[in-house]
Amino acid sequence: MLKTVFLAAALSVAMVGVSMTAAPTEAHACKSGCYKQAKAKYGMHLLKRHAHKKECRRAYRKAHGKRVLFG
Repeated sequence: MLKTVFLAAALSVAMVGVSMTAAPTEAHACKSGCYKQAKAKYGMHLLKRHAHKKECRRAYRKAHGKRVLFG
């Protein structure tokens, strides 16, 4: 009985550890955020939103000196 309790406790600690490592970290959130910024600023005006996103991404790339492929 005691052996089963310790095994269950160890398993629950291991499951908590696995679920905590599956959460996204700050390293994955290093994109420019132009899409969210354009959506907040222009709402459903799609042409204005697209133009703002395009300019924002161009400025972000120029400032950071890198090419963002999917984002």
